[in-house]
Amino acid sequence: MSAERSASRVSDVPAAARNGARRGQSAADSHVPDATVARLATYLRVLGVLGDRAITTVSSEELARAAGVNSAKLRKDLSYLGSYGIRGVGYHVVTLIEEIGRTLGITVHRSVALIGVGNLGEALAGYDGFASRGFRIAALIDADPTRVGVTVRGLVVRDIADLDRIVAEEKITIAVITTPASVAQNVSDRLVAAGVTSILNFAPVVLNVPAHVDLRKVDLAAELQILSFHETRKAAALLSGVAEA
Repeated sequence: MSAERSASRVSDVPAAARNGARRGQSAADSHVPDATVARLATYLRVLGVLGDRAITTVSSEELARAAGVNSAKLRKDLSYLGSYGIRGVGYHVVTLIEEIGRTLGITVHRSVALIGVGNLGEALAGYDGFASRGFRIAALIDADPTRVGVTVRGLVVRDIADLDRIVAEEKITIAVITTPASVAQNVSDRLVAAGVTSILNFAPVVLNVPAHVDLRKVDLAAELQILSFHETRKAAALLSGVAEA
């Protein structure tokens, strides 16, 4: 930690977070709240954009505004990293990228398996952002005989019958499910049995996993419904304003 950083705020940082940051522990090891972890990922994306624009420092107000949060919440989130910013300067972009990356555990490249190589699966397989954020799509897996053996984005689609061997060979702990809902639970069960401990689920179904497995769901339809609600509310507000006029 730089000597230039303000020591006056050290007492505001939870001891576990300070110790975890010094040891380079993951967010989970430092007891960082899940909501903060999600926002750290957003801060990292914004900081990446700033870095690409050769911006070297950013104030908490600027970073908070770009991330869509208030500055007090941002400072509280970053306190879990043991990062205090420099008075009159703000945060060093590169340093903060490194600290957030270490906290999120993405300084170690992780191999990911993607199960279900349909339209969505192919699109995800071709997403360049994974590699730049520390993830490597190591295996594309499907049960459809017409898909198995096909090369997608430089990877040959492999048979789900070989799932156990693939997980072991590629040292996979994270998997992405993009299968139809009807088979997603079975795929999840097989992944867990093979040793996968983190699952990102795009299938439109709620999965049941053991307590030791981390599960995240991406429900695109639900997100669109939320946006539809906001559009309806904006339209109602506009009509109300017109009526009042």
